[in-house]
Amino acid sequence: MNWLIPRAAEGRKPATCETAAVRAILLGIALIFLGMFLVIPVVAVVYQALEKGVAAYFAAISEPEAWSAIRLTLLTAAIVVPLNLIFGIAAAWAIARFEFTGKNLLITLIDIPFAVSPVISGMLFVLLLGANSPIGGWLVSHGIRIIFAVPGIILATLFVTFPITARELIPIMTAIGSEEEEAAMVLGANGWRTFLRVTLPNVKWGALYGAVLCNARAMGEFGAVSVVSGHIRGVTETMPLYVEMVYNDYAFAAAFAVASLLTLLALVTLILKHFLLADSSVAVIARASEPVERIAA
Repeated sequence: MNWLIPRAAEGRKPATCETAAVRAILLGIALIFLGMFLVIPVVAVVYQALEKGVAAYFAAISEPEAWSAIRLTLLTAAIVVPLNLIFGIAAAWAIARFEFTGKNLLITLIDIPFAVSPVISGMLFVLLLGANSPIGGWLVSHGIRIIFAVPGIILATLFVTFPITARELIPIMTAIGSEEEEAAMVLGANGWRTFLRVTLPNVKWGALYGAVLCNARAMGEFGAVSVVSGHIRGVTETMPLYVEMVYNDYAFAAAFAVASLLTLLALVTLILKHFLLADSSVAVIARASEPVERIAA
């Protein structure tokens, strides 16, 4: 019966058991890497932002152009994130629940923004909707300006972020399967009730997680937005573009002040991500114990 005894019990160490020295080396490498490329830059940004005092810091972020950049960044995120959430749920539901011609093509198209440089995507919007293009010329002649205006920034940000939520939800819906949805419909629930009481609760944490990541990318996007914005001061500059502009103008205090604010928003996003991951594991356990009859009622 020796063949039933695991190798670890025979005195041989399994592959995952490392010595304390090896674990210490791996942990040290990870901490050094995080310190050099994450902690030190963040501390440096905050230090530079507060070097001239708190009053100078608030004066820098209170400048009209800085406030305009902050408002435009928040406006773009507020529009892009809900649209991506709707698209992500719809795309994931279609891909995970149905078989149709062109399904693989749809998955490939969703991944295009991940494969294309953001600068290239911004140039594509300029070629398609710029004033010298047929579509853009017609829009401009009717008083509708897309490129070098706020709509162009929103479109560019929407393009580079729309795969994020869908890519978070597709594997979740595929892994969950459709058994609960089918059971709810057999018990008398209609399509909307099944979606609201079964599908959406099962994927809500993945959807929120995707929305948090989408929000972080939307606020920090630079390449595509830089191409379509036109860098019009106080009009089409988001926070990353404003940081670049004032830094190139040697206004280092203003640049680091807005950069620290953007860093703070990123840290808040990471904290939300952490709590979403913690809550999602609890929600999955609670959801598994909820009877389908109650869902369909």
